[in-house]
Amino acid sequence: MKIINPSVQLEDKIDGQAILKKIERIGRVCYKSEGNITKDSAERFVKSIIARGHESVLEHVSISVRVICDRGVTHEIVRHRIASYSQESQRFCNYSNDKFGNELTFIKPCFWNNENVHRAFEYKLWKSECERIEQTYFTLIRNGATPQEARSILPNSLKTEIVMTMNLREWRHFFKLRCDKAAHPQMREIANMILEEFRKEIPVVFDDLEVQ
Repeated sequence: MKIINPSVQLEDKIDGQAILKKIERIGRVCYKSEGNITKDSAERFVKSIIARGHESVLEHVSISVRVICDRGVTHEIVRHRIASYSQESQRFCNYSNDKFGNELTFIKPCFWNNENVHRAFEYKLWKSECERIEQTYFTLIRNGATPQEARSILPNSLKTEIVMTMNLREWRHFFKLRCDKAAHPQMREIANMILEEFRKEIPVVFDDLEVQ
């Protein structure tokens, strides 16, 4: 059994300035103000349309992100409808194969750690149950169960990978919901990771959204 932390990876090579210039070129069609485009006008224009709520222009740019997290988190991710998803399939992935290290991989819950005795005890119980599930899964496979049959015992904590593609407007909506302190802790953990990457790579578009 392996326990790992969640992670994210941008699937696109991002040129933040090129994105802003594209948004400006397209957005100025609405106002027929293409003549106002200058070398330095894109950031001001994009900041202005976001401030005015004219976010439909942001839909012309999409970004794909690979997320490694637990299955429970992906159940929340795919509720966002204006998006495309490709996810690791438990039906076809046989985790007893060499390709998967002949083991199940679980995502360590961010809310169970060793800083508190009670929390450490909960983590110990969680880990013990994951070990038991792994042994049962392998026993099922050895006795002839197919991966799609054996998956019925796999928990939310099992590691999965999902690639999600959204336009910038939908990413903003995603972050407003999923970075909020009311979101599930593991969902917020992932959303904050992605937002941090976007804020580093793309000027202006996400400046008004904070990692929480």
